[in-house]
Amino acid sequence: MNDSATGQHRREHWRLNPAIDFLNHGSFGATPTVVLEAQRRFRDAMESDPIEFLAPERELLPKLDRVREVIAQLVNADARDIAWVRNATDGVNAVVQSFPLKPGDNVVVTDHGYNACSNAVRYAAERCGAEVRVAEIPFPIASPDEVVDAIERTIDDATRLLLVDHVTSPTGLVFPIEAIADVARRRGVRVLVDGAHAPGMVAIDLPRLGVDYYTANHHKWLCAPKTSGFLWVKPELQAQVRPTVISHAANRPIDGRSRFLSEFDWTGTFDPSPLLAVPAAIDFLDSLYPGGLTELMQSNHRLALQSRDRLCAALEIAPPAPDSMLGSLVALPLPVSDAPLQKILRDQHGFEFPIYPGPKPDTRLMRVSLQAYNDVEQIDRLADLLPKLLV
Repeated sequence: MNDSATGQHRREHWRLNPAIDFLNHGSFGATPTVVLEAQRRFRDAMESDPIEFLAPERELLPKLDRVREVIAQLVNADARDIAWVRNATDGVNAVVQSFPLKPGDNVVVTDHGYNACSNAVRYAAERCGAEVRVAEIPFPIASPDEVVDAIERTIDDATRLLLVDHVTSPTGLVFPIEAIADVARRRGVRVLVDGAHAPGMVAIDLPRLGVDYYTANHHKWLCAPKTSGFLWVKPELQAQVRPTVISHAANRPIDGRSRFLSEFDWTGTFDPSPLLAVPAAIDFLDSLYPGGLTELMQSNHRLALQSRDRLCAALEIAPPAPDSMLGSLVALPLPVSDAPLQKILRDQHGFEFPIYPGPKPDTRLMRVSLQAYNDVEQIDRLADLLPKLLV
């Protein structure tokens, strides 16, 4: 079976609109039918006996702990260090709103960061009289060293926290987190990683990364239902980190559990089914290739490189980043124009992917995402179309 036929065959596992070439998995993900069915079974069980299912002192905590063990294994962490959040933006907010900033301190972000999370940093800094400094990362970029150098130039003696993406949302770059953390550690700066896109796209070994906080989504590249993510915090810092919603466990921690886990496990009535379906999502992704999730990530990376090369040829541009800095997202520069190109591509040609201002002034980017249901024929159709629309 060739690559295109394989992509079409795998597309049957998702409920995506067949009239759309969906090249935007990176925004909200897409959940396979088998995972949605697992989620529905959890919801049915919850509605059949809401108290037994949802009460933390009854069935809920053991179910959450089983998922915690699955995620801990995926990221090579201790399950006791993993808390649940609605998404990575929620996790970033929890850390920065809990962080002990004071006037004169500063927090460093990058100009490739996710806007919502950069906003969270600005909000927390403004409340404390701290400053936000922005490390300007080149794009196009020649080497991961340019990321490290830009961050190192921006950190100073007043820097207390660095927020950095593992995989950048606007530019699709895989940042060298270990090297960045090493620089920050030497300067006494704590590191918070927004890993929204990382699980299911790149391998994660949290102890090896050397960071202080790491938050990520399950609904993107792990294909779990929406509204599910995790926050990992080093044990010695967990007493400082509080959820964005304060609830019962603030003065009533659960016996045998840290306040960190107690507070994040229960912030009030919620639907845990997206979280409880995460193991089903990982099992599904593991089933797509003989080599499991690792082989899937490798296959998506190869398709991303193929796509990058074909689109660059069509646009007559050089690749804007080295192969080593790509996962399964590809961002490419486009000529700046007032034409509603994204709407034209969607409404007239059936392509779904974002086009948006780049991190530098007067730049515009397009971003395509490559998941198991995509194939190179979709990219070829796009590569044939783009030059005609950009005339």
